[in-house]
Amino acid sequence: MTAPLDAARRHHAPARRAVATVLAVLAAWSLMTTTAQAQMPGGPPSVGVAKAEQMAITEASSFTGRIQAIERVALTARVTAFLDQILFTQGAEVQQGDLLYRLEQAPFLASVQQQEAAVADAMSRLANANLTLGRAQSLLSTPAGQRSVYDDAVAMQRSYAAQVQSAQAMLKTAQINLAYTEIHAPVSGKISRTNITVGNVVSPSSGPLATIVSQDPMYVQFPVASRIEMDLQRRYANKGGMGAVVVKLRLSDGTVYDQEGKIDYVEPSVSGTTDTILLRARIPNPPLRAADKGHAVERALVDNAFVTVMVEGIQPVMALGIPRKAVLSDQQGDYVYVVGADNKAETRRIVLGQSTPMVAVIAKGLQEGDSVIAEGIQRVRPGVVVAPGPMSPTPATPAAGGK
Repeated sequence: MTAPLDAARRHHAPARRAVATVLAVLAAWSLMTTTAQAQMPGGPPSVGVAKAEQMAITEASSFTGRIQAIERVALTARVTAFLDQILFTQGAEVQQGDLLYRLEQAPFLASVQQQEAAVADAMSRLANANLTLGRAQSLLSTPAGQRSVYDDAVAMQRSYAAQVQSAQAMLKTAQINLAYTEIHAPVSGKISRTNITVGNVVSPSSGPLATIVSQDPMYVQFPVASRIEMDLQRRYANKGGMGAVVVKLRLSDGTVYDQEGKIDYVEPSVSGTTDTILLRARIPNPPLRAADKGHAVERALVDNAFVTVMVEGIQPVMALGIPRKAVLSDQQGDYVYVVGADNKAETRRIVLGQSTPMVAVIAKGLQEGDSVIAEGIQRVRPGVVVAPGPMSPTPATPAAGGK
């Protein structure tokens, strides 16, 4: 019985395999159909478009700069003496003329008194010589007068007059040295910590006692590539030159400083190592809040700090612009997708001008009125039919920055 059953199974095996193959093909075809139907789009992709149009753009270029104090003074002792008093708060702001240090004065007062006595002695000797000269001159016209006596009196009078001048000069020197025992602020500004404390001997060779840096206004210096400086000069040549631009600063925390400056100096030569030219602007640095005299005053700009310098034109210019997010880039440069005939997306190569983070200024490649795809770009390919619609509104940024 086993042999006939095995033979029957072998006879029907090819048929069962054929049926199984057909069923597998049908299942795969059904799965592919379902997947294709699931992947079929419901229509052309929706995109947001914006018109290329003329916009008022404030041209701007950004550079890296450094804040510099306009005045910087190192306080140095001009006589040798013990340091008696420190009369300022370290790190506070001082005013021009404020008394900062007082040195030991007793030796210098004694020197002044000594020279005053020397002047008095010399003047008494001169007075006596003047009397002697007068008597000799009156006797010269009489038989008792002698020419030699008169000449000696003249010489003596002139010698004592010279001694008076010498004594007066030495007195003036003593008075100057006494005045040097009080060190006053030559400029207004913020004073550093003191380098020498009370009780130490100071002298002209001791080095700076402290440093004062002025606070308001401040300089900001920034190097610019020579070709960019020439471009700035050319751009504003008919608008008043560098006087037609304003300087704004972006601080290290990313905030834009609320004061504006003006360029007041352009270096007369180009650096031979970096091919840059130094520009300098003057900008206000008012206190952030009121402070009592002798206490620290907070200001936004600090000497030697790095900032981002934004050089902007005073008057905006009209330029062809589109949303910055519509601009794409590849190895060949910048390009956009434009909605062409029959709503087909077309690639358009462009050249950017002075642009902002929100607005791309088009120097070449687009015409006014062209519809540029700004939203849904990831769904677009050249030649694909799209469903254009207005893009969502975005806030405008008027100042243009260098690309």
